[in-house]
Amino acid sequence: MSSVLQKPEIEARVVRKVARRLIPFLGLAYFVNYLDRTNIGLAKLTMSEELGLTETMFGLASGLFFIGYLLFEVPSNLALHRFGARQGIARIMLTWGIIAAAMAFVPNAGSLYTLRMLLGIAEAGFFPGVLLYLTLWFPRAYRVRLMGLFLLALPVSSALGAPLSSAIIQYWDGLFGLSGWRVMFLLEGIPAVVLAVVTWFYLTDRPSQAKWLDEDEKVWLTRELESEAAESGSHMSVGRALTDSRVWMLGLVYFGITYGLYSLSFFLPSIVAGFKKTFDTDFSLVTTGLIVAVPFAVGAVAMVLWSRHSDRTGERIWHVAIPTLIGAVSIPIALYMQSPLTTMIAVTVNAVGVFCALPVFWYLPSTFLTGAGAAAGIAVVNSVGNTSGFGAPYVTGWLFDATGNSRAGLWVVGAVMLVAAVLVLVLRSRVTPTRSVEDVGGEVVAAHR
Repeated sequence: MSSVLQKPEIEARVVRKVARRLIPFLGLAYFVNYLDRTNIGLAKLTMSEELGLTETMFGLASGLFFIGYLLFEVPSNLALHRFGARQGIARIMLTWGIIAAAMAFVPNAGSLYTLRMLLGIAEAGFFPGVLLYLTLWFPRAYRVRLMGLFLLALPVSSALGAPLSSAIIQYWDGLFGLSGWRVMFLLEGIPAVVLAVVTWFYLTDRPSQAKWLDEDEKVWLTRELESEAAESGSHMSVGRALTDSRVWMLGLVYFGITYGLYSLSFFLPSIVAGFKKTFDTDFSLVTTGLIVAVPFAVGAVAMVLWSRHSDRTGERIWHVAIPTLIGAVSIPIALYMQSPLTTMIAVTVNAVGVFCALPVFWYLPSTFLTGAGAAAGIAVVNSVGNTSGFGAPYVTGWLFDATGNSRAGLWVVGAVMLVAAVLVLVLRSRVTPTRSVEDVGGEVVAAHR
């Protein structure tokens, strides 16, 4: 009876302590990661003229990142699983930081293509590696809520990064004798190198090695996670994970969600700049950055609230399908708005849909993937999904060049997200939902009574 009484107290204490230790740091790392991946969207506003890039060439440069990323995603995540997160994440951050900074010195389009592909190779394994790492530290009932806090770095990196990047481009043009977009690449690549060093000393691979946890806390967390793993069955092999149809279907769902994400990230600055022709506006680079930030800021707030609602209700599938459907419908609507304000409202609704779907989506693989199979399966889902990172900017850019406007590209975004929403519902009976935090707490109280 005493152990029943003690569990809620130690559970809350341990989860809170681990969350405070890991989530802010990993969120900061992901902030820098996503900023270095997508800041090319703002660089484009002045870089394209200097390097002679068409819309299609820019789409290719943006998308080539994901070719290298996909080729090395699974082996990088398996290496991280085998050798530990501290070493793996530090190595990834160091190499991507150096390459991101080196983009400041590209002399032509060919060099830009090469470095974008190398940046993808360097970053491969970071995001799925962090997802895998979080499953080694948090009981299942808390993962969506905490995943939402970690993924908050994604919209925040755009909400803060867009004004920051545009300000660097506009006001620091000529610093070190470099164009503003080159200064931006240089300065925004350095934080990853610094964080790589900090990661080496800060992260702990597993709870049993955490000197910052008390002994009873380490024992409780280790046993809790081992118990959950036992309930899921034996650890899944790499081969089994790679041939599981659920893994590939989840990859297709993620493809649809991130297709909307990358279309926004890479082309929203161009869409806002296009208001000058469509609505006779005249925004500076900084103002453009501030306008671009709005959908991501609203999406950040919605993401936190939606992930908490999913944990509170214990429902997952509809918490992915509904926002994905909203995103699919809203983005084509933006094409027919009659002012910059109404257009940005529709785009913001799309951003809310994308960001609300993401943290709940990443709960689904953990319902059936365990052990080394989790490392491989999560990497496959992320790899398949991130092929949209090549397809979205390239197809959108090509359609822009072919038609002279962004309408066709955004119709494709809506269609792809709609397919993703349908696929989530098809998967409904094939992934196992898990109880919410409140359900677990209620059972403990009932047992005590």
